[in-house]
Amino acid sequence: MAQQPRAITEARESTAPLTQPSAQLDKLAALYRQMHLIRRVEEECARAYAEGKIGGFLHLYIGQEAVGVGALAALKPNDYVITTYRDHGMALAKGMSPRVLMAELWGKKTGCSQGLGGSMHLFDAKNNMLGGYGIVGGHIPLAAGVAFASKYRADGRVTLCFFGEGAVNIAGFHEGISLAALWKLPIVFICENNEYSMGTPLSRTMSVEDVSMKALGYGIDRDRFFVEDVLEVERRIGEAVQRAREQSLPTLVEVRTYRFRGHSMSDPAKYRTKDELEQHKKKDPLFRARTKLLNDGYTEVRLKQLEAEVEAEVADAVKFAEASPEPDASILESTTYTGPFAS
Repeated sequence: MAQQPRAITEARESTAPLTQPSAQLDKLAALYRQMHLIRRVEEECARAYAEGKIGGFLHLYIGQEAVGVGALAALKPNDYVITTYRDHGMALAKGMSPRVLMAELWGKKTGCSQGLGGSMHLFDAKNNMLGGYGIVGGHIPLAAGVAFASKYRADGRVTLCFFGEGAVNIAGFHEGISLAALWKLPIVFICENNEYSMGTPLSRTMSVEDVSMKALGYGIDRDRFFVEDVLEVERRIGEAVQRAREQSLPTLVEVRTYRFRGHSMSDPAKYRTKDELEQHKKKDPLFRARTKLLNDGYTEVRLKQLEAEVEAEVADAVKFAEASPEPDASILESTTYTGPFAS
């Protein structure tokens, strides 16, 4: 039999019947696109950092993308998100432009904070991304305050507060949850447990491995699961979001995940074995989502087109960041002072 021309073959593949309803596959494809975008942005950030184009600290979200993407998929656009210094993925999932994000990391005037915040302090008021915070656990009471404001105004908004397992031993964690429980605030506390507090394993930092059990001390609901499927993340976090929105009740959720890179770009991660890392990579939720799409009829042609769009978007963001101007002295006063003495 004569071989079909490639163009005809690809056309047939792109219109092949799906084994799942199209709407379901389109939804998963959209979540996969977000995860893939975050992965590629982070990989480009790592490259730029190694080339000296990004300064300061750089904490990558590689391996944890399904947590942020799945959780934020359960929100409404006007809901709030507050997170840690590992904030690039959250900012993108909440709607920040890759251009604006990259420009901020490059320290350029076109960044979300005019290049003055950098990697650990991404902030996007328009999309209700209320910041990444560098002080471990310090932002958790702030998140409770945001949720208190929502309840006071009766605006129907929910706050998601993300933190690592290293923060659960910090006073701010207990203060924030205590107040949320006492005042019945519309908030979901999400512990992204990636198994290492910087370079220290769980066995050396926590007397009880199940972080969600700490909810029992405050009388609030809890959940705990290991991340394998981005859709499960959306469903499980969605239950907590619904509880917050409809009943104004907080929830503590422990989401077990894993980062494939070190704590930051300065961390070679020699405290874990190559075998441990490879075993986790085999369960990569990004890879699992792509495999599920293919198995359910979302063809390789469709996926490659989607991935090519992401590559173009990331390349454009890098180009934009490199071409953007540096902040100049004209912004010093307005970014330092406010009130009647500011011009």
